[in-house]
Amino acid sequence: MNIAVIGTGGWGKNHVRVLNELNVLKAVCDLDYSRAESLAAKYNVKAYSSLTDMLNNEQLDGVIISTPTSTHYSIAEKVLEKRIAILLEKPFTKTIKEGEELIRRAKKNNTLLTAGYIERFNPVVKYAKSIIDNKSYGDVLLLEFHRENRRPIRITDVGIILDTAVHDIDTALYLLNEMPNVVFARSGKKSGEYEEYSLLILGFKNKNAFIVSNWITPKKMRNFDIICSEGIVSGNFITQEIRIESDDNTIIPRIEYQEPLMLELQNFINAIENKAEPLIKAEEALKTLKIADAALLSSQHGSQIYIGEYQ
Repeated sequence: MNIAVIGTGGWGKNHVRVLNELNVLKAVCDLDYSRAESLAAKYNVKAYSSLTDMLNNEQLDGVIISTPTSTHYSIAEKVLEKRIAILLEKPFTKTIKEGEELIRRAKKNNTLLTAGYIERFNPVVKYAKSIIDNKSYGDVLLLEFHRENRRPIRITDVGIILDTAVHDIDTALYLLNEMPNVVFARSGKKSGEYEEYSLLILGFKNKNAFIVSNWITPKKMRNFDIICSEGIVSGNFITQEIRIESDDNTIIPRIEYQEPLMLELQNFINAIENKAEPLIKAEEALKTLKIADAALLSSQHGSQIYIGEYQ
């Protein structure tokens, strides 16, 4: 199994580290050759600054694309031509049209295409989903997410909705296994071109989800609450701790800590090796992008967006 990483900056270097631990790292590629070369030397693999050179010179089974969102489509397009499996970091593509075209090309070439929504692999999310699916505490009434900290320096081509809120949009869709009917959003900024804080309300058939994100709060926060008819489930994405409160008692289950990125890349490798379906289908990533796009539109116009009409 030979996998390369395209884009070795803030998050890409983590992909490089984990792929090395899994003994599948073959090459790294970055426009900043000195950065690629430094990582390549550390892990004893080949470094490239040219995507074309890497694709022509290496026998690859898969690639991780961890570059700025605006470049995802053009890079993935070239990789798909070589029929190489792709894990495309969130938010998948910058536009819905680009995402649809990549899915079409992947199907045409019979090539694996998946997305990097890492919270799907977080043990605390897996535990929460089992509670929801089994209706352990009744029906879900409300989901609430808080994802807050200072703006990442590396993010320059999208705002907080496409970079950060998409994590919780995807998690909400995954936990509830349905699309919302309506989206309403408000956002703003204190400086820069793109929004730096946002509040999203996703209206589902019999429940709602609130997603709060900002790049202003100094303290890092990654929390969620699931309000059910017979209890409240609270989780921490960072510590992977969960707390369940009901009328009878409070339960704090013991969850074994696991690195979500390791689980995500193991899932990608398994999908390649065994021609299996990945946990995250490209079509699901596109649905998340559609909700995020609707949120941007809602925030711009100050009105709710009905998803059925939007699609």
